Amino acid sequence: MGDVNAFYMEGKDFSESYLYELSMLAREFFPMAEIAKEPVDVNLYCEGRTWRLVAGEEVQEHICPQDSVFAGIGGDAGKNSLKAGLYELLSRWTGRQVPWGILTGVRPTKIAYSALEQGRNRGELQKQLTEAFHLRGDKAELMVQVADAERQLLEDHRGTDLDLYVGIPFCPSKCSYCSFVSYDFHTLGDTMERYTQALVQEIRACGAFKKERRLQSFYMGGGTPTSLTPDQLDRVLGAIQEAFGFENMREATVEAGRPDTITRERLGVLKKYGIDRISVNPQTMNEETLVRIGRRHTVEDTRRAFALARDMGFTNINMDFIMGLPGEGLKEAAYSMEEVVKMAPDSLTVHTLAVKRSSRLNQEGMGESVLDSQDIEAMIAISAEAAARLGMKPYYMYRQKNMAGNFENVGYSLPGKECLYNIEIMEERQSILGMGAGAVSKFYEPEMNRLERLPNVKNVEEYIRRIDEMLERKKRRFDA
Repeated sequence: MGDVNAFYMEGKDFSESYLYELSMLAREFFPMAEIAKEPVDVNLYCEGRTWRLVAGEEVQEHICPQDSVFAGIGGDAGKNSLKAGLYELLSRWTGRQVPWGILTGVRPTKIAYSALEQGRNRGELQKQLTEAFHLRGDKAELMVQVADAERQLLEDHRGTDLDLYVGIPFCPSKCSYCSFVSYDFHTLGDTMERYTQALVQEIRACGAFKKERRLQSFYMGGGTPTSLTPDQLDRVLGAIQEAFGFENMREATVEAGRPDTITRERLGVLKKYGIDRISVNPQTMNEETLVRIGRRHTVEDTRRAFALARDMGFTNINMDFIMGLPGEGLKEAAYSMEEVVKMAPDSLTVHTLAVKRSSRLNQEGMGESVLDSQDIEAMIAISAEAAARLGMKPYYMYRQKNMAGNFENVGYSLPGKECLYNIEIMEERQSILGMGAGAVSKFYEPEMNRLERLPNVKNVEEYIRRIDEMLERKKRRFDA
């Protein structure tokens, strides 16, 4: 079981993908913090359709349910049966229930989306998710609600359309929880300028690749895109305008992100190119937490940046928050959400803290301070209530590895203020042309419902040096 070191699993007929999903499911019953305090020695075996658990002298067995109970949803019924059998055995032995049942993937809504697309009744689907897949009732309801919202927003989706993504891997500082490739721009000298030049080169060359595809959305993320100077930001967006044309897109988002990078000059550049959706992402409205996680802005910076964006005419502003940050409890979460209600953004993305291996939070041991699942769940409920007070409904959702309490990230929005790109990236039914260091192009083949990934190199210096090589790879793929 890898770094958890709590189980030994045998299964001669298991494929590698089966073993991975079964292992991930088993881990959810034994939180890492509890294993560190009270190590357990558990062996799991599967023979035919029977799971056996051996813990010292204790032996328990459980027979997997029939494949037929998984009919019409979730793909491989045999795998789902094995997962359900393991879930039922471990739930009985530990006395635990996992909110998301046997679902271990990042994109659980894909299952509900496909079932609804095939004509499944919402009530019947929700019942099957609860009874066969062991989702808790509220999670099954959320999953079906989000999938239904996604289907309505993608009503004219053709599968042959194209989204654009541009990555800016720079930030004012590195947050303790961050596992993305990002660089503190204060230490880089002329690197940002050289990166801008290489990125503009890639954008201009990629303009020839779109061919007859309909452009749906543009998303600039990071990092923090507004780490670029106003001139650099202008050149990048100017290249996008020249190569692709914003007027052809349904949506254009720039994840401005860190409030300490949001200035009137940068927002003016965004307005110049018709960017209609931005993010102001404080993650918390508690001053002490901002210091603790390594962000170099204040709560007042957040209020200032948000008010400035509103004053300049931005009518679709998103805000990101993280539940379960080190040192925060219910009081801090409630305060952050009260402040959000006062500011009244147009959409709200609520993340559950994920302690990634490469993050400073994990390397410095701060991940051990993560709250238990009941506290995290209460914080999630506080954020959902705040979104409801603002008139928002959930429209997209995903999960990550190592999330506190094994919960989820949810995007809430006012009607008409949803982010189309966020839905596309979750459902994976459309091609995405990714530009910039670490950006991943995804080529969707609708006739086979298959997605092929083509990543750019992550290291900024390597990206600058190898830009011609990456452009040649993209050209070969588009010409194929």
